Amino acid sequence: MWDGGLLFKGIASVVSFLTIIPSKNGDLETVAKSMYLFPIAGAVIGLIIGGAGYGLSLFAQPLIVGLVLTGALVIISGIHHTDALCDFADGIMAKGTKEKKLQAMRDPAVGSAGVVTVVLYVAGMIMALSMMKGFALFQAILLSELMAKFAMVLQANRGFSTWQGMSSPFTQSMKDYKKLGIAAGLAIVPTILLGGITGVYVTATCILLSFLLLGVANRTFGGISGDVFGASNELVRLASLLIFASV
Repeated sequence: MWDGGLLFKGIASVVSFLTIIPSKNGDLETVAKSMYLFPIAGAVIGLIIGGAGYGLSLFAQPLIVGLVLTGALVIISGIHHTDALCDFADGIMAKGTKEKKLQAMRDPAVGSAGVVTVVLYVAGMIMALSMMKGFALFQAILLSELMAKFAMVLQANRGFSTWQGMSSPFTQSMKDYKKLGIAAGLAIVPTILLGGITGVYVTATCILLSFLLLGVANRTFGGISGDVFGASNELVRLASLLIFASV
């Protein structure tokens, strides 16, 4: 039987987990069980930042729009995913065994690989966002957020945690293909319906990129972690925005 209260609690928990928006329903167990609702959190982010971008792009210079929106996207997620991208890059570039690469990824200190990766990421985001304006910008931000959040759900369904840590509850709870189907419906259907042929390109690219990053994580670290999820969110978002800006 459908439980509206439980659904609302799940939505509130994932929105709180993925953003700086506070909620009393943010315990890890609830978030992990509700991971299939990540695209809804993406929609909340997309509506807020996309709406701001729509208005700002009507009067501000494109590069200023790109810079402000990039900063807003990083801040609304509490900078966690950008930090994860940094750690992921450090782990990938570390020399040695899987254990040493895992240690580099978990090290709180930022390495040169992480710095360069984040600089390139921010530059790519500013470039992509500055190439669009008005409704096209709003739509691109909204749909890119949906696909970025779906990428994490897809990886949790297909992958396994490299250690018994924060990512473990997510990979365990998302082996339910019904939940994966719901997440796909929440992300892919709007992307294709609203984005048209460009939405199809975005969907295909993001799914391929999600599997590619999962494969890299499996080969490099022996599985996925919270940093892999966060890095995938950032890279899938960037790829989506670049496609919307280019096609």
